[in-house]
Parts: sequence; C-alpha cells; structure tokens
Amino acid sequence: MKNTAKYQKQFFPVKNPKMKWVTKTHVESPPTWCSVDLRDGNQALIIPMNLEEKLDFFKLLVKIGFKEIEVGFPAASETEYTFLRKLIDDNLIPDDVTLQVLTQSREHIIRKTFEALKGCKNAIVHLYNSTSIAQREQVFRKSKEEIIAIAVEGAKLFEKIAAETGTNYRYEYSPESFTGTEPEFALEICNAVLDVWKPTPDRKAIINLPVTVELSSPHIYANQVEFMCDNLKYRDSIEVSLHPHNDRGCAVADCELGLLAGADRIEGTLFGNGERTGNADIVTLALNMYAQGVDPGLDFSNMNEICEHYENATRMSVGDRQPYAGKLVFAAFSGSHQDAIAKGMKWHEEKNCPTWTVPYLPIDPSDVGREYETDVIRINSQSGKGGIGYLLEHNYGYILPAKMREDVGYAVKNISDQAHGELSPEQVKRVFEETYININTPIKLVDYHFVRSDVMTVNLTVEVGGKTKEITASGNGRLDAVSNAIKQKLGINFTDLTYEEHALTQGSSSQAITYVSIKTSDGTKVWGAGIHDDIIASSVNALFAAVNRCIKE
Repeated sequence: MKNTAKYQKQFFPVKNPKMKWVTKTHVESPPTWCSVDLRDGNQALIIPMNLEEKLDFFKLLVKIGFKEIEVGFPAASETEYTFLRKLIDDNLIPDDVTLQVLTQSREHIIRKTFEALKGCKNAIVHLYNSTSIAQREQVFRKSKEEIIAIAVEGAKLFEKIAAETGTNYRYEYSPESFTGTEPEFALEICNAVLDVWKPTPDRKAIINLPVTVELSSPHIYANQVEFMCDNLKYRDSIEVSLHPHNDRGCAVADCELGLLAGADRIEGTLFGNGERTGNADIVTLALNMYAQGVDPGLDFSNMNEICEHYENATRMSVGDRQPYAGKLVFAAFSGSHQDAIAKGMKWHEEKNCPTWTVPYLPIDPSDVGREYETDVIRINSQSGKGGIGYLLEHNYGYILPAKMREDVGYAVKNISDQAHGELSPEQVKRVFEETYININTPIKLVDYHFVRSDVMTVNLTVEVGGKTKEITASGNGRLDAVSNAIKQKLGINFTDLTYEEHALTQGSSSQAITYVSIKTSDGTKVWGAGIHDDIIASSVNALFAAVNRCIKE
C-alpha cells in the first residue's frame, strides 16, 4: 500500500473525555429498538422491495417485537407514500407500534410527510441535515451558522405544520455525518433544535447521533456519545439514539459502547443490511445481550424462519458465519471442539445445570431454533471421535465404548476425506453400520445352539467359501465357547476378547447391540458390533463381525 499519506483522521476526539463508560462491564437493559430495514435497508437493495414484500416484511418486524419501525421517506417516493397509506388505511399498525418517517428541512416535503401520516395514531417524524466539515465545505458550502439555520427552520416548520394539522407526533433530529462533526458544534445544533421543540418527559424528542460513515475506533464514538449525553439540554425529556454504519466493521461495537456511554435507543437492521458495508446488526446486538442474561425484548427464537423471510424479501443471503444466524456458527468440525462440546453437553445433563456454560457455544443453539443433531456436530475429515460418537449416540442410540470411538472415527473420517466433503448424520450412521454391524463375510454364521453341562458347549453352523461346516467347542460361557470354536475349528487366532452391550429401544420390540473387540496376533485391536432382538444373538453376531473384519484387514 503506497498511498497512506493521503489519508488523515477525519474525526474529532472529545477533549479530556470523562470515559465513565469504561468501568461498565455490559449493557444491563435493552435500548429502545427501531428497525430501519424498510427505509435504510430497503434503499440499499439492488432491487428494492415491492409493496407486497414491504408489507410482509413489516409483519415480520412486528412479530419479532419491534415497537418502532421506520417505514420510509414518503415525500420522496410514490411507492413509499403508497406503502405508508396502505399501513394506515388498512389498519395494519398495532396500537403499540410507532411508525417513523424521514424528511428533509423543506416546507413542501414536510407538508407532504404530514399528509402521508394522516390518521396514524403513533408516529415519529425524523428531520436531518448534514453537519460534518466535509459536507459543509464540499457539498453545501455553508457556514456553521447557515447549517444551524437549516436545522432550526426545519424544527419550526414541524411545529407550524403539526399545529395546522392537529397532530401530536414525536420528533427526531439527526446531525447527519455526526462522526465527522466537531462535538461542540454537534451539541450546539442539537440544542438549537431542542430549544424550538421544547420536549417534555411526557413527549420526548429523539436526538439521533448517526455514524453515517465510520471514521474512528468505537471508543472514540463512545466518548462523543457520552459528551452529548452529558451536555444536551432537556436530558430527561429526550432519548439519545444511535445509528451506526459499518464501514470499519465496528457498528455493533459502536452501539454497545455507545449504550454504555449513556444512549437510550438503537436504529439498525436485521443482519446489518444497509448502505455500503451496512448498518448495525440488531440480531447480533440483541443476542449479545441475551448471551449475558439480558432479555433484549425481541424474539429471535425461530432464526431459520427469520433468515428465510429476510432472504426472500431482500434477495440477499445470510452468511454462513453470520453471528448467531449463519448455518455454520454453531457447527463444530474440529475434533477437539466436538469432544469438548459433547462432554460439556453430557456434564450439563448430568448436573442439571441452570446456567449455560457449554464450551464453544456462547448460547444454547436451541434458543434460536437450531438443532444439535444437524447444526452443532458436523462431520468431515477434520472431525474427531468425540463428535462422531456424540452424533451416533444422540441421533441413533449407539453408545460406543470409549476405545471403539477412535476406530469408528478413523473409518468415518476416511470416507469423508475420500469424498472431499461433509457427511450427513445419516451417512455417518450408514458408514458405522456397514463397517461394523453384523458383518457376515467371509464367514457366514448360519445357525447355532448351546448345550450346558459342566461347561457351556456350542454347536455352530457356518458357511465358508460357499461350503457349510458344523463345528463344536466348549468354554466358560456362551461367548467363550463360540470364541473357542472359531479359534480351534476355523484356525483363526485372536486374544483379549472384550464386549459391552446395551438396549437400543424399549418395549417388546426392543433390540440389543453388542460391541466386541479382539486382538490379532500382531497386536491390532479389531472391533465388531451385532444387533438382534436377543442379547445372546447380538453378542455372537458382534464376535463374528469382529472376526470377519479381522480376516479382511
């Protein structure tokens, strides 16, 4: 990068900031949330939403729990004017929801805005003008005094037209490009507007401090917000609102630090959609609070539905790694991560834990409608025995012995590596069953029966190479007798036979599964498994599965 000298800081740090916010650890209560998806978000789409899509999206925002929704710039577009009238005329606005509309400081635009709101029970009319040095010098070529005059004239027009129309709406003012504005000047212009409106605790005004363009690190913005909160007039009669954009990738941090610094309200969008790099992501902000035990007042418990609705309406996609919402944000492919998650889940179940502390999972995925079986443990060539064992146990009831999990893990990862892709839970189950369960070649078990006298004797009928053989042997127990028959009569040598068993299902149709390991002459441990309605039959099947796998290897 050769041209760094052309870039200089364009922001104005607060002189001698108090930084009271630094001592706070987290946001302790939710702000007032205002969705700007239908205005700021919509204007940033390649193909803006049509009327029907905007109506559907409005209903989604209401369902999530937004009480303030910015619906557009009704004086600037016939589509937005029609949309606003549709909401009002068809009585689609719940009584506890307030609509917000944007307007510039020009009389005919303000009049059309108030006209568009006729009949609306609750509304916020949002006035803005640019205040940064860059805008003052390059775009408007006006002095500070002239910029203040624009804002004050707009505030007076609000009062005049509201009196004429008999409305009692709330007002909002934004010094646009606040982050490129000297803090003292931003304070001066906001106080000038407030002196016109004279808000009261019963009818609060909103002073919005937009990060129109991110120009600094979040702590600089927090100091600016704190300065404004400490020095604005009528503080008990205003809400300080934040509207960060994401040019530096810090919009969420701007909001969180700004709230710590004294702000009351957040304007943002679902998944951060907005101009350039986007707005503050309200989903992330709300669930960050949720993850620290704060009820955000918004419902994201059905994240899959919200993502689908958002993608259909905006024609944009929720990224696979989008916080809390992406398809892969809870997924663990790494073996060590899977093992820790599996052990953590088991520990929480055993201890009946009232709080959530599972490793690698900041929140319980089920709280946003995600499933452990398909969303958390994901299997590929990087996966480990813990995750594969967890998946087989929790999806299909196979509780593998600890020492068998590693063997199964290698078998599954080898298949994934060859396929150069991820395996679904069903594919993992198929690999396990086809590799280990009831393997009957090259030695096929045809029949058997036991006879007990002083010792246990087994009579086996097997098929080897297309020929049937009858073999008999005795042992200390049933499985020992079968083991001796295989070794003595078929000439297959192995040692250290071990087995574990458990029921797969309950009731009259329950099945049992047995896991058997044997050690070959070169010290290799080989596993097999057997499933049958009868526990003895499952043990015999498992031993033959292990022997057959031993021969194949």
